[in-house]
Amino acid sequence: MSKNRGGMPARPPCALVALGMTNALGANPEEIWPRLLAGDQSRFSLRDDLVPGRRLLVGEVVGPLPALPGRLRHYACRNNALALAALLQMESELNVVLRAIPRERIGVVVGTSTSGVGDAEAAIRHRRRTSKLSPSFTYAQLEFGGIAGFVADWLEVRGPAFTLSTACSSGARALATARSLLALGVCDAVIAGAADSLCGLTAGGFSALQAIAEGVSNPCSVNRKGLTLGEGGALFLVVREAGGVQLEGVGESSEAHHISAPDPSGAGAEAAMGEALADAGLPPSAISYLNLHGTGTPQNDQMECEAVARTFGKQLPCSSTKSLVGHTLGAAGAMEAGFCWLMLQHRSQEHLPLIPHCWDGQRDPKLPELHLTDKGEEVSVRGDCHVMSNSFGFGGNNCALVLGVEPRMEFQPGFDS
Repeated sequence: MSKNRGGMPARPPCALVALGMTNALGANPEEIWPRLLAGDQSRFSLRDDLVPGRRLLVGEVVGPLPALPGRLRHYACRNNALALAALLQMESELNVVLRAIPRERIGVVVGTSTSGVGDAEAAIRHRRRTSKLSPSFTYAQLEFGGIAGFVADWLEVRGPAFTLSTACSSGARALATARSLLALGVCDAVIAGAADSLCGLTAGGFSALQAIAEGVSNPCSVNRKGLTLGEGGALFLVVREAGGVQLEGVGESSEAHHISAPDPSGAGAEAAMGEALADAGLPPSAISYLNLHGTGTPQNDQMECEAVARTFGKQLPCSSTKSLVGHTLGAAGAMEAGFCWLMLQHRSQEHLPLIPHCWDGQRDPKLPELHLTDKGEEVSVRGDCHVMSNSFGFGGNNCALVLGVEPRMEFQPGFDS
């Protein structure tokens, strides 16, 4: 049996061969990448309809979203439209897979924390005015499982299809689950990722927790006041193939310290990062960049910086991207894995471009002094290149992912099936 770098039995390869993405920075990866690299913070919008009596700056997806086809109109909601926007960007790659792999061997794993709550809120407001629910509302819009059912029905695939909702780690855990389905031989291809949409329920909850900043989030600053909410969708086509960008390691922990606050010691975050490294068979020194969970809340940044310093020291380039798109909640893990995917795709010879950490530059003296990246910064890499992304959710749901680039091969769906 072959071994991985750490001497453990090797898992089958897990390639992230295509990405569809939409968020406040743009409608697709081609628009998003240059704005991400430039640290563009100009894309936020003001909303006064989410929390009564309060105007919020949010990372909203602007512009029209695709309409769901008539046969799937019972799924019609903003959350599923965000997922469809991502799916349509991968249509050519999906068509290759649909021709090559039996439909019952293609799975769907999607994360969310809101489902169609925003559309349900609109339906309830309509009922208050008219005593009847909106005629466009169906319960399938609101169900957590609705987004996975929609993706599976849109693709007409018959493999396992389910939704994960573990708060802000949902999208990362969806990718981890996709890898498991491939490794176990249950599926030959999986559509995996997440979508989350802005809604009053979420905004009101975070507002009640006093966790929302008045402006853009300011992660790791002494002046940080909380998070900025966002929305978006990020979906991957995941297959059991070598080459390209690989999901190399997964680390998960469930510390259950508190219903909404992380363990202040960072033990759960540290355990997830350590497990991801062990799973990938890599030492900490092999990681070239870390995408922080980096919400900009006092407690998250404190515990995460301490956990990162213990795991990697203080020299590893790090940044939070939530000050560019907002905290997309259940979609954040998939969204930020997508940012890492884009970074690896844009590696040029021995140089890896780094996403900047956008903040006011005022370090909190109580935090370990991590290497927070600047605009235009690159890191030199030789051979294989590996990056990590952190996602930490309410209830202590922690997940860290290691992505890496291996020598490219021509994509042949079903090669190992």
